Amino acid sequence: MSAVLESAAPTVAADAPIHAGPTAPKRTGADRKWLGLGVVLAATLMNLLDATVVNVAAPAIRADLGGSYSALQWMAAAYTLTLAAGLLTGGRLGDIFGRKRMMQIGIVGFVAASVLCAVAWSPEALITARVLQGLAGAVMIPQGFGLIRDLFPPQEMGKAFAMFGPAIGLATILGPIVAGALVDADLFGTGWRMIFLINVPLGLFALLVGRFALPAKPPVAKDDKSMDLLGVLIGGSGMFMLVYPLVQGQEKGWPVWMFAMLAGAVAVLAGFVAYTLRRTAKGGKAPLVQLSVFAKRSYSSGVLFVIVFFGAITGLSMAIGLFLQLGLGFSAMRASLTMGSWALGAFVGSGISGVVMGKLGRKVLHIGLSIMAVGITWLYFVFANATTDLGSWSLVAPFLVFGLGMGMIFVPLFDIIMGDVKDHEVGSASSALESMQQLAAALGVAVFGTVFFSQGGAHMHRQSAVDAVATTTLIALALTAVAFVLGFLLPKHARQGGGH
Repeated sequence: MSAVLESAAPTVAADAPIHAGPTAPKRTGADRKWLGLGVVLAATLMNLLDATVVNVAAPAIRADLGGSYSALQWMAAAYTLTLAAGLLTGGRLGDIFGRKRMMQIGIVGFVAASVLCAVAWSPEALITARVLQGLAGAVMIPQGFGLIRDLFPPQEMGKAFAMFGPAIGLATILGPIVAGALVDADLFGTGWRMIFLINVPLGLFALLVGRFALPAKPPVAKDDKSMDLLGVLIGGSGMFMLVYPLVQGQEKGWPVWMFAMLAGAVAVLAGFVAYTLRRTAKGGKAPLVQLSVFAKRSYSSGVLFVIVFFGAITGLSMAIGLFLQLGLGFSAMRASLTMGSWALGAFVGSGISGVVMGKLGRKVLHIGLSIMAVGITWLYFVFANATTDLGSWSLVAPFLVFGLGMGMIFVPLFDIIMGDVKDHEVGSASSALESMQQLAAALGVAVFGTVFFSQGGAHMHRQSAVDAVATTTLIALALTAVAFVLGFLLPKHARQGGGH
């Protein structure tokens, strides 16, 4: 969240007059101002829901549409991977064409793609619709925090941003539970399809209210309106070549060409770096990413931290969600309620870190990771010693502990990583971090999903599922240890004047 907030900083200064200049819109009334914030929250909520709902509904989707286990992974990874590739461009589109316009275009596209998801007739059709959702989300999401800066004067900015923590925390808790309830309720015979149709009323609210509540400020980009489309193509291709073999490898028996694709991904991403350096050296046209920030050890270590941390929590979340339904036979609703303590812990942890981060700085991350490690270790022993009566109550406490530690990291993470970044680098650095977070989610789904389905077997039964999920907890524990070490390379204190 903070990364996207920071991306707005170089284009709309926090201390700039909100309604200065002859072309600026009229002052927004108090009611319209808060309605505009509601529009941004609705767009954020749609993104949060669609990043996680498939984890809950995946078994029901497969029972209806069929498809392989790798198809289940793609239903989740297609969204996050496309969002990762598009985020770097989405913010630039807002600079060129105006944030309000691009927010509305993104909302229309997101709702349309959600309807396509809901009417999908095959796994391939659903995956394609998820790709379109990711593209629309990449246009919609980066506009939100810049719009908040346009809506609120500097003295009210903190109050507006303060609403995001509780709102996102509440969405984290209620999102999977609502998804499970919708799948089990089978409203109007829609089954799992309602998890996507719920975006229609949210999107219509955001679109209709946004037409008059969001400020139509002139585009920020004046002299340089170039789009680095070639950079998007090269970077996106490298990301896809990295994720595809990890998702499909197990199903296809790991042929040689998949290893070649992984090696090719490294070459393509290296080519992206070389291309960006050349574009920067020529001057005139803005590159997709300001690579100067990667020369800072603290920032490059932060990127690795984000990949390891978010890959671990996203991958483990998917593996456990599938285990509860495919391994233990829980309904979607029961699985969601069982994991509810995880989300509750994250909500509480976020609140705690918000209070202590100013005093403790980087230490908050290490405290959170230590608590996470305790929760993961507890989970492993529950799975390793599972008996025939393994049920929800034996998982609630370790989920709560794990979530508590995880939540403590969410609030301060991006501001701490950005601690040594210079003002003119903030926009590119924060956009790159947000993109890496989404790429990490796609990689987590790919790696953990592959391990889970590989060990669980084609005809998964209870014991093989227990063994598989126990293995994924060990992987998550190892990644948590890596993140703990990387944490020492991060700045000791958060960036001053950041997003909070």
